Amino acid sequence: MKPFRTLAETRTPDGSRFTLHEHDGEYFLKLNGRQLMSTTSTTSELMLAELPCRRLRGRANAAVLIGGLGLGYSLQRVLEIVGPDATVHVAELLPEVVAWNREFLGNVNGKLLDDPRVKVITRDVFDVLLQAPKPSYDAILLDVDNGPTSFVQKKNSRIYGSRGFGLIARSLKPEGEVAFWAACPEPGFIESMKRNGFKASAYPAKAHEHAKRAAHMIYVAEVAPVVPEEDRVVVPKVHVKPWQNLPRRR
Repeated sequence: MKPFRTLAETRTPDGSRFTLHEHDGEYFLKLNGRQLMSTTSTTSELMLAELPCRRLRGRANAAVLIGGLGLGYSLQRVLEIVGPDATVHVAELLPEVVAWNREFLGNVNGKLLDDPRVKVITRDVFDVLLQAPKPSYDAILLDVDNGPTSFVQKKNSRIYGSRGFGLIARSLKPEGEVAFWAACPEPGFIESMKRNGFKASAYPAKAHEHAKRAAHMIYVAEVAPVVPEEDRVVVPKVHVKPWQNLPRRR
């Protein structure tokens, strides 16, 4: 039986143990012993890239921001879709993850980091959005945690709040889209995005190609168009007299 090897480890800003493992040619990322992603389950990561970037085929000078490098599968799919003059920014909080992709995952997706279209930014994606010129991106892909309510790192909650939504809206070019990866369906998330000025859809995603059912969810949204005031439907107010003044039934 082939051993399950720990290749590297580091600590996240909150002190959690983050590790890279290999078993029988497959690779796994774990946080405090809990598996986050692996080379055996990549369908949803590819879908995260496919959905918001599908409009970018043939578009000149497309710009994409990916929040979270992981094992590089979303980056792989983005580079397959966008043209040779595209710019792809990858925001990865942990420099060790970038180093692991180069050192251990060169034959998986690590070589993609040397693609001239790619720029790796070792910072929190929230801070990247905070300092991005407006508008900057045709597509934003966010795979920074388990989803809008299930957080591994509490700090990641801010990307799903009103300020995070505002930064995303400011950073998107006209007709640009943002995609969020979620470990499971998130009740109320579409309504939350709607309240923050987005029009959103949910797409069930399998963990791997041969899975019988969808385990994850991809939420894709674009900034909702502003309806001119003159085109808004005005509902006339109905004035009802106080009940004391109404005629009594006889």
